[in-house]
Amino acid sequence: MRIGLTGGIAAGKTTVARRFGDLGIPVIDYDDLARRAVARGSGVLREIVSVFGPEALGTDGELDRVWMAGHVFGPGSGADARVRLDSIVHPEVFRMALDREASLDDPRLVVHDVPLLAEVIGTIPFRFDHIITVEAPASVRVSRMMTSRGMSEEQARDRIASQPSGRSRRAIADIVIDSTLPLPDMMDLVDSLAAQWAAECPPRHPLRHTVWTGSATDADGNV
Repeated sequence: MRIGLTGGIAAGKTTVARRFGDLGIPVIDYDDLARRAVARGSGVLREIVSVFGPEALGTDGELDRVWMAGHVFGPGSGADARVRLDSIVHPEVFRMALDREASLDDPRLVVHDVPLLAEVIGTIPFRFDHIITVEAPASVRVSRMMTSRGMSEEQARDRIASQPSGRSRRAIADIVIDSTLPLPDMMDLVDSLAAQWAAECPPRHPLRHTVWTGSATDADGNV
């Protein structure tokens, strides 16, 4: 069973993904795959440089993420740069996701953590059995980004505006998790979903029983 997990920046998706992992369910992190896809010397990075120019490459041979973010998300960047970048990176990320699935000892229940799922759903070459979106009001997300990531309010709102809307995420999801719920309640909801899916698709090994004791953010400020 393949589960899609999505949510806007600072909406709480990382907390939900971590909980699935704590329960022993494999989680494929598309942000991690994207970083690997553009690693130094990769074909994807070479194509990015050929399209966007040598400025996209740092002096260390790695992708210059600051330059790239400014070029794609900055004022006056326009949608075309984002579309071109996505058309280079996304096909490789999808291929890597399928490879990761194939390498699992027991791939019968897998969570795909896809931040921009609403934006790419039409281009993913496989289907999901269920899609979860984790949501929170924009004001809550802005506050989280200002606190944990050191962003200004304007920067935080610009990042939210650059992503698919909550409405578009809810339109593709059959499950919506409100991350403003008390955290134990949110964890109980995730546990219930995991148990239900495990019963529908019994894994070779039972889910680990884990008592949540952590916080809503990790060391990097992700939620």
